[in-house]
Amino acid sequence: MTMLQFDSLRQGAGLAIAASDLDKKTALTREAAHRWSSRNLSLRSPLDDPVADRPGRPRKPELLPPRLVKKRNLNSAAGRIALLHALAHIELNAIDLALDIVARFAGESMPRTFYDGWMQVAFEEAKHFNLIRARLRELGADYGDLPAHDGLWQAAHDTRNDLTARLAVVPLILEARGLDVTPSLQAKMIDTGDIQTADILRIIYEDEKKHVAVGAKWFRFLCHRQGQNPERAFQQLVRANFRGQLKAPFNDLARAEAGLTPSFYRSLSSTNAS
Repeated sequence: MTMLQFDSLRQGAGLAIAASDLDKKTALTREAAHRWSSRNLSLRSPLDDPVADRPGRPRKPELLPPRLVKKRNLNSAAGRIALLHALAHIELNAIDLALDIVARFAGESMPRTFYDGWMQVAFEEAKHFNLIRARLRELGADYGDLPAHDGLWQAAHDTRNDLTARLAVVPLILEARGLDVTPSLQAKMIDTGDIQTADILRIIYEDEKKHVAVGAKWFRFLCHRQGQNPERAFQQLVRANFRGQLKAPFNDLARAEAGLTPSFYRSLSSTNAS
């Protein structure tokens, strides 16, 4: 696999986003994260290419509207493969969403530690994708074998001009949702005897708490800099930029540990119940 050359973090992140070969995408992500953490890259360069509007993707999977993607019984091998495939698709999008925050907003007046945090997130999302893909292959399947839905990148497109809105929607809604659903999925995998998948879900869950914390930290930073109340700003931005309502039940403890307290999201729930 020939690696593309880059001299700035924005360029490296942009190349990873644009890569349609998923091995190359994850390798570029790891290399950019390593070189940035080693302080061997500038943040940006006038020679950087524009950031792609959509991430590179292989020919498969077929992308369908969310309502057309079938749900399957997790007690069967086919159902567990379908779950892993859906999780791989989420993690693949999470790689590109983290990289897009870095690349698209590299011109913002943000501390260097902002980019440190998001490159660590991107690095860990690439790790998650590779763990899930390896598990799929152990089960005789691979990413691309099943259809997947095409709604996740919409959040990036809708908030491409507003960093505060991007932080509200991507880490504090989409990533936080993972904190709500992953523990029950892990328990179901243990019940079915699939300890390997349960162990992967445990790794993902612990990392996702850190990812939500990165989002909450920098969302509060921007709100304070703009003289806004973080909770009210979050609610306004979600209503303006997120389609639909937040779904209970919520993992209030894990969310609070990450800095996302119930006063942020309870009023946005369709049930206002836990």
